[in-house]
Amino acid sequence: MSGSTLADRTDAHESASGYRAGRTLPLRVELVRQLKRRRTLVMYGILAVLPFVLVVAFAIGGEPDGRGDRITLMDTATASAANFAAVNLFVSAGFLLVIPVALFCGDTVASEAGWSSLRYLLAAPVPRARLLWSKLVVGLGLSLAAMVLLPVVALAVGVAAYGWGPLQIPTGGALDAGTAAQRLVVVVAYVFVSQLVTAGLAFWLSTRTDAPLGAVGGAVGLTIVGNVLDAVTALGDWRHFLPAHWQFAWADAVQPEPQWTGMIQGTAISVTYALVLFALAFRGFARKDVVS
Repeated sequence: MSGSTLADRTDAHESASGYRAGRTLPLRVELVRQLKRRRTLVMYGILAVLPFVLVVAFAIGGEPDGRGDRITLMDTATASAANFAAVNLFVSAGFLLVIPVALFCGDTVASEAGWSSLRYLLAAPVPRARLLWSKLVVGLGLSLAAMVLLPVVALAVGVAAYGWGPLQIPTGGALDAGTAAQRLVVVVAYVFVSQLVTAGLAFWLSTRTDAPLGAVGGAVGLTIVGNVLDAVTALGDWRHFLPAHWQFAWADAVQPEPQWTGMIQGTAISVTYALVLFALAFRGFARKDVVS
């Protein structure tokens, strides 16, 4: 018995001598798999089409006018390409950009379980932590790409429709085109960070269910609940602990003198929630009995 056991151990050691856990499920392989999926192409297509839809809407309805003495960012949408890109981010940050984040981070693990391929990936063998890490990094990468795609297309469409010029600030003043481009980079970065909570919710739910729609829908639904709670003024200062309360703090970055306090607070809240949710996902999946 002991000789047989020793031989088995020797064979196992020899067969696994070239095994490296860190080389399993490379990020490149996972990225290619996700890019080939139809939902990825459809989501990017929707985001790329939005600037064209807004241009047509402004062409049909005329240039936006101020509402009395109150002028908003929307009222300056056709002033320049920079204004048009900022408006695209403004109308999308609250809901539309939530969907790709929830989709790319919530569908990733649950879809493997739904296809009954998750257990085969783990039997490859791909360590559970490595599998989650690869899928999380790719999911966040695709989410960031979606947020970069929208303003880039909007800038290109805006240049063709309204010309390249300074970003007109609704409260008065303007930012030259170069400064405006830099501020828009900051805005995109902050929008991405503010959506990390949705990413964390979606990823955690993806490790808890075999239904991709449940993970994606759950993350979107909980994000909407957060927005609703932030609108309840009776909560007072408790709203400051809601990520939704800070989602438009990026508006402070497109001022003549940018204010960073709100963005710093929003970043701290979002990153804290996200880290907790990611940790719960890794901890729960490590102990999960995977049968799908």
